[in-house]
Amino acid sequence: MRFTLDGLDCPNCAQKMERALRQLPGADEVQINFAARTVDLPGEHRARAEELIRQIEPHVRLIPADSAAEAGPKAPSGAVTLGVALALFGAGLLIPLRFPAAVAGPLFVFASYALAGAPILHRAALNVSRRKDVFDEHFLMTIATLGALALGELPEAAAVMLFYRVGEYLQDLAVNSSRRSVRALLELRPDSARLQRGNSLEAVRPEEVSRGDVIVVRPGERVPLDGTVRSGTSFVNTSALTGEALPVSITSGDEVLAGTMNEDGVLHIEVTRAYRDSAVQRIMRLVEEAAGHRAPTERFITRFARYYTPAVVIAAAALAVIPPLFIPGATLATWGYRALVLLVISCPCALVISIPLGYFAGIGLASRRGILIKGANYLDSLQKVSTVVLDKTGTLTDGEFTVRKVEPEQGFTQEQVLSLAATAESHSSHPIASAIRRRWDSHNDSEDPPAPGEYRERAGGGVIAEIAGRRVAVGNHRLMREEGVKGQWEGEPDGTAVLVAVDEKRIGQLSLGDKTRPEASTALKRLHDMGIDTVMLTGDDPQAARTIAEELHIDQYRASLLPEDKVDALVQLRREAPEGSLILFGGDGINDAPVIAAADVGAAMGALGSDAAIETADLVIMDDDLRRIPTALRIARLTRRVVVANIVLALGLKACFLLLGALGLTTMWGAVFADVGVTLLAVLNSTRILAADPS
Repeated sequence: MRFTLDGLDCPNCAQKMERALRQLPGADEVQINFAARTVDLPGEHRARAEELIRQIEPHVRLIPADSAAEAGPKAPSGAVTLGVALALFGAGLLIPLRFPAAVAGPLFVFASYALAGAPILHRAALNVSRRKDVFDEHFLMTIATLGALALGELPEAAAVMLFYRVGEYLQDLAVNSSRRSVRALLELRPDSARLQRGNSLEAVRPEEVSRGDVIVVRPGERVPLDGTVRSGTSFVNTSALTGEALPVSITSGDEVLAGTMNEDGVLHIEVTRAYRDSAVQRIMRLVEEAAGHRAPTERFITRFARYYTPAVVIAAAALAVIPPLFIPGATLATWGYRALVLLVISCPCALVISIPLGYFAGIGLASRRGILIKGANYLDSLQKVSTVVLDKTGTLTDGEFTVRKVEPEQGFTQEQVLSLAATAESHSSHPIASAIRRRWDSHNDSEDPPAPGEYRERAGGGVIAEIAGRRVAVGNHRLMREEGVKGQWEGEPDGTAVLVAVDEKRIGQLSLGDKTRPEASTALKRLHDMGIDTVMLTGDDPQAARTIAEELHIDQYRASLLPEDKVDALVQLRREAPEGSLILFGGDGINDAPVIAAADVGAAMGALGSDAAIETADLVIMDDDLRRIPTALRIARLTRRVVVANIVLALGLKACFLLLGALGLTTMWGAVFADVGVTLLAVLNSTRILAADPS
């Protein structure tokens, strides 16, 4: 059962809750999704889980996700209290300047310390009393500030506590801003749907609409559920789902997805999926669950922070005690102060929050571009991709054959060859047959080909039909040989050759080709510019594959492959790839499911409506635009750069300040910057991903 952790804003606390919840039976792999504030737990453990959570954060509530408010992230609480504490602190510093003898100044400073520090002191006391996770940021702040008070450094103690709370508040604002930025991509759900009941319309919640019901969507309204247009013509804006800026024309019989915007006419839509199974709901689940799939870097930082803080506390204690014992003239007060500075500097917040926030921002940016990445682990894998392998039909090409040339033998005309081929193929559902019929229809609007008599289709060969008492064969070389057609068929033209014979005599051939997608050339050029090798795998014949490969400047191609052959080809490519690099395969998500699953990173193209593709792929391109693949790789590389920069920034600055603190070259004021300032810099660096342009 999925629960929402209402009020959860602290990433460290989320990690502690995770460890506590893993004590529950059958929950040893439980994982809290901090970005979505959700956790999956057996329903019977709710009471015990709530108790464990309250021990860590008393104000966090565990509520069923279905009943959780959909208002999104709340503003951080405590702003008024923090404002009063800041005012008291400022007054406490200014009063002694004007009235040196006044005692109100120190009282105001102490009041600001007590007001700002009360929650921190309370949490630290709870942790110590329960002997759980004693060494956390609350413990560090408590020991540091109480030590400063003991040394008579009241203003510095108050400043540390006050600015730590300010940092927490600003950190929460940054986290909520990132959450809102990602949530804004998914706020596609109308509050109601107009359900048609007889001749009247009734406004109901989308969850109340069933499959087969008819809903009415007016211009300017968002489509609430997936369905098929029963009547009406309009343009719909699909940018929120697919990233495609141009509106799409739809009319009766066309599919329309929840979350798209109706721009022009009134649409009557027959619902084909319940609300929980609609496209927009699947997208929301994917994006929210993606933040729960952690990258190796995130898992390392989590483990690092768990052992880092106790080590720092031990080091600080040693710094306070050992020098006075062995260095002549060294005092406990001097080295104790330095140890307190060390404790303030050493808080791991910058790393603990900025790393997962960076990955979450990368997933959000990809969603905005019409790319669903299933988790931070896959985002990490994308930046290691060195080879992109693509299917041909339906991925690099539009999957629709066209007749490029009709070549009659001597004594026959193009019209005769085309007429007989179209007649023989009139009952076939093969894409090649459809292309031949379309070519005939486009050149003979007023004349239908003669009706065929006896008809037989040969799998993998072609068709045999009786037309006006003559035996007509239309197909490939193998069919012609089986039919005893005389003569040598010289070579093959570019593309697919369809041969035509009448009564065992050749009369001509048709050259068909599959048209490349308009964006394919741009996408492949971008991949080459990024240093990515490209490979095409296809079940088509070698000549047709070579034509497409040369047209699109693809590095390698392998043709005449069955689905299982594609998996074998992928395995071979993996052996040839540089060590440590990964291979991405992009296909239509249905026929290519085996090879998508076998790839290091599988990308399903145009698979928004395909449940099988969404389940199989690691990367879902919500439209058929191949340019999304280089965009996804750029987002992955940008995210990785930001994550690494945050690690270097946090550890580097903290190491410098730790050294300065140990040598007595910085004070508590510098320690506050090393903790709060570095955290905010790392958070801001993570959120800039959302503003990037990876095109």
